[in-house]
Amino acid sequence: MSERYVGAWEQAGLFNPLNAPTPSYTYYLNSWGSNGNGQLGLNNTTSYSSPKQVGLLSNWKTITAGANISFGIKTDGTLWAWGQNNNGQLGLGNITYYSSPKQIGALTNWLKVTAGYNGSFVTALKTDGTLWSWGYNAYGQLGIGNRTSYSSPKQIGSLTNWSNIATGWYYAMGIQNNGTLWSWGANNVGQLGLGNTTYFSSPKQVGSLTNWLSVICGLYDTLAIKTDGTLWAIGGKNGQGQLGIGNTNQVSSPVQVGALTNWLQITTQYTVYAVKTNGTLWTWGYNNVGQLGLNNRTSYSSPKQVGALTNWNYVSAGGQSGYAIQTNGTLWSWGRNTNGQLGLGGTTNYSSPRQVGSLTTWLSVSGGQYHALGLLY
Repeated sequence: MSERYVGAWEQAGLFNPLNAPTPSYTYYLNSWGSNGNGQLGLNNTTSYSSPKQVGLLSNWKTITAGANISFGIKTDGTLWAWGQNNNGQLGLGNITYYSSPKQIGALTNWLKVTAGYNGSFVTALKTDGTLWSWGYNAYGQLGIGNRTSYSSPKQIGSLTNWSNIATGWYYAMGIQNNGTLWSWGANNVGQLGLGNTTYFSSPKQVGSLTNWLSVICGLYDTLAIKTDGTLWAIGGKNGQGQLGIGNTNQVSSPVQVGALTNWLQITTQYTVYAVKTNGTLWTWGYNNVGQLGLNNRTSYSSPKQVGALTNWNYVSAGGQSGYAIQTNGTLWSWGRNTNGQLGLGGTTNYSSPRQVGSLTTWLSVSGGQYHALGLLY
């Protein structure tokens, strides 16, 4: 079972991925949900409400679903993209849409890729610790010191010590190997955590601490986990309580969420989901269609436990949908389902977790705005 944890934790950024072992399983790529831009990678634009295998290859290692776009890294370190490309966000040097995976360049040292919530820009890490970005750049979200958009990867600075990345709505965050936290791009509601609302087109350090472990970005809200297991609201709008600090006040510098020290993994888009070290699943924020998984439609500004189970392994946020994998390899989903993005074979919304099929070999899942990707071994 250890390989399954490695795959999920690598995507969550819960340890230094530069030193991560290579899993021994073969991984098959599946996709489901909205497909108007070919983001399912099935060589068509037909939407599906249950998982469909993408091609026949079994060498996929990590996956990322954004808004109408998808990315995957294979076990050989190559990077692949498909879906919407109006801003060059696929990184293929053009603005052509693709409905099946296309390789980005010829390099074999890609490690992790993340797509901004709106899918218009992308940041990625290589195994050498360098940081790269491409796509729309009107707010400096590419971090390369200008506001010029690019349709192929551009390196952010020259450092080789980046270990984790996250992208939100026109802004991005990064963590270096020394545990420092950095941010850049749009900052209209203080989401960069710099104590102001100034936009920056290159990385700026958030405070001076050196114990940041992982970071995630939502629509306008940023949260992070420290190496001591504490959870922090870095900054943002917080209009629906998604910062988890018990109110809806805007924040522009880090504030601790509660006092617990057992937070393990966190993810967000509109809504926040988190897994603790004891295997429990937690959620908070916007809940208009039951996306919190609490069997109601009430929004909450502080963490609420989803059920009583203690076997949750990994969680991913879709636009208004949640996806999670249990330690037994089963996949679960809940929330908005108007495009079949829950993978349950229909379009009914659900306000509590429902199992997706009966398979017990799910490794990881990534929720996009209206579609999702999953890896099976």
